[in-house]
Amino acid sequence: MDSRFIDVKVNGNSMWPTLKDGDIVRFVIIDLNLIKHNQIVLFKHPFKKDFNLIKRISAIEDGEVFLVGDNPDPNASEDSHNFGRINIKDIIAVIREDNT
Repeated sequence: MDSRFIDVKVNGNSMWPTLKDGDIVRFVIIDLNLIKHNQIVLFKHPFKKDFNLIKRISAIEDGEVFLVGDNPDPNASEDSHNFGRINIKDIIAVIREDNT
């Protein structure tokens, strides 16, 4: 398998309806300078060691990103509303565009 790609199983409904619990999605490792608003990313949880999350970039400012889940239920997602902005360096990969 190409080491630029990471396959991840979605756990939970925070990204519903775009991604559903149990979906397998492929992420691609890219240069962080290519990160853009509205991309779905895989990133390191800011407080839970060895725990990654999948969220959408809502805003990018001064090397930090604000990440949100797609689920319209405000209680369905642990995201930047809970833990604030994260450093762009904590992004691991972006979703391949042909996944969604």
